[in-house]
Amino acid sequence: MCLQLSLPDAAATEGLGARLARCAPAQLVVFLYGDLGAGKTTLVRGLLRQLGHRAPVPSPTYTLLEPYDLGDRTVLHLDLYRLADPEELDYLGLRDYLVRPLIMLVEWPERGAGMLPASDLELWLEYANGQRLARLVGRSEAGERLVQRLGNR
Repeated sequence: MCLQLSLPDAAATEGLGARLARCAPAQLVVFLYGDLGAGKTTLVRGLLRQLGHRAPVPSPTYTLLEPYDLGDRTVLHLDLYRLADPEELDYLGLRDYLVRPLIMLVEWPERGAGMLPASDLELWLEYANGQRLARLVGRSEAGERLVQRLGNR
């Protein structure tokens, strides 16, 4: 199942992140695609704010990985743009995070190929005809249910 949404501004992109947080199961892997500046971190910020995080949400471009423990939920935000080799994820301790339920949001997931778990949801942010669009594609049963819930709101 595929869902396409129009996102007229940054607030709408954050809003999609908040909707995602409200509908997401405790265990979810989301691959985020889009050019630099497309709004991937803005979407993550909306999700984290919905889950109660109030501090700034920088892109983990240099740290590559940023964990957020939010009470009953753990969110792991990865930005793999600067990743030189997928095996670097082992040195960052990715496997240690994968032993518990979490929401994993991965920017530039193609750079971690072979080391990342399979995605439940692919989310593409792109510009077309002067507007920002989000395209969501479920890649697992959980991802399909999530896309359906988001489409019904």
